[in-house]
Amino acid sequence: MARTFEELVAEADAVPVDGWDFSWLEGRATEQRPSWGYQRLMAERLAAVGAALDIQTGGGEVLAGAPKLPPVMAATESWPPNIAKATALLHPRGAVVVADADEPPLPFAGAAFDLVTSRHPVTVWWEEIARVLRPGGSYFSQHVGPASAFEVVEFFLGPQPARVREGRHPDRARAAAAAAGLDVVDLRSERLRMEFSDVGAVVYFLRKVIWMVPGFTVAHYRDRLLDLHRLIDAEGPFLAHSARYLIETRKPS
Repeated sequence: MARTFEELVAEADAVPVDGWDFSWLEGRATEQRPSWGYQRLMAERLAAVGAALDIQTGGGEVLAGAPKLPPVMAATESWPPNIAKATALLHPRGAVVVADADEPPLPFAGAAFDLVTSRHPVTVWWEEIARVLRPGGSYFSQHVGPASAFEVVEFFLGPQPARVREGRHPDRARAAAAAAGLDVVDLRSERLRMEFSDVGAVVYFLRKVIWMVPGFTVAHYRDRLLDLHRLIDAEGPFLAHSARYLIETRKPS
C-alpha cells in the first residue's frame, strides 16, 4: 500500500539531518554525479602536499574519504552538529577541525597551506583563500552552480529574479579569483539530473540544504507540500537539475 502524505512528511521531518551524508535518500531520490569525480581528484592532490585546509567540511565525510591525508591537515566548519561529527571522523586521521563562522578572516596565518579544498562551499572568500595559500599553492573545489535545483526552489518560492538565478555563475568565480591574485587553471561545469520519488525526499532535502528555501518548515509549507505529493502521485518523480562546476586556481610563485 502506498504511504500517505502524513506518513511521508512526518518521517522526513523527524529524521536527523546533521552531517553531509545523504544516504537516507537512497531509493527515494537520485542525483547524477559530475563526470570529473571530485573526491578522487581531491584525494590525489591531498596525497601530494605537506599541508592542506578543507573549508566548510560539513561532517567531514568527503575529506575522510581520501585514502591519504597530508602531515598537516586542518578543516573548518560552522554548524555545531557538523563540528562534532567531523571531529569524531577526522581526529583519528590526524586532522584538526576548527570551529569557524565562515566569515573572514580564516583562523590561520598567511601562507600556511599548500592546498585549500572545499566541496560545495556556501560562500567563498577569495582574498582569504589567497592569503592562507603559500606561493605556488592551489585552491581546488567543486562549487554549486547557477540555478541549481531551482525547479524545487521555485515550486515553493515562485519564479526567482535573474540576479538570484545567476548568482553562482562560474564566470563570476573566475573573475573573483583573478581579482584576489589567483590564476584559474581549470574551470568546467555540468548540469545534472535529479529525481525525487516522494514528498518526504523533498522535505529531507530542504531541511538539510537550508539555503534552498530559507526558513523552510513543514508547517509553513504544508499546503505546497500536499500539492507536490499529489503531483508526484499523478505524474511520477519530481524532476530537477543541479548545477556543479569544478574550479582550480593557483597562487603565483
